[in-house]
Amino acid sequence: VQLQASGGGLVQAGGSLRLSCVASGRTFSVFAMGWFRQAPGKEREFVAHITWSGGNTDYGDSVQGRFTISKDNAKNMVYLQMNSLKPEDTGVYYCAADERFVPYGSKYFANYGMDYYGKGTQVTVSS
Repeated sequence: VQLQASGGGLVQAGGSLRLSCVASGRTFSVFAMGWFRQAPGKEREFVAHITWSGGNTDYGDSVQGRFTISKDNAKNMVYLQMNSLKPEDTGVYYCAADERFVPYGSKYFANYGMDYYGKGTQVTVSS
């Protein structure tokens, strides 16, 4: 599975950005897609995931209520709408995908990541 993210940029605190990711290749085998981020000097952090067929979602605690993940199966795309952005949201955002089945409510992807990652897109939030 190949993933290409876009939509990053520079925004002031309190603003919004929408990230997009298009998947190609073995998309028929994908169970879930998601977003992770990494700030300089910090470990990769789970942001959100969505299951490809059911549309079940999960969010990291730091973005809950501010970010929304969505998908368009026909276009093989996943989106991340980011509102009320904070300087601590700054980082490189990576689109991700995984083929394994994970039960609803499981924190597997949040704890262990996903199998496939695309090149990241930079998000910078100024104060």
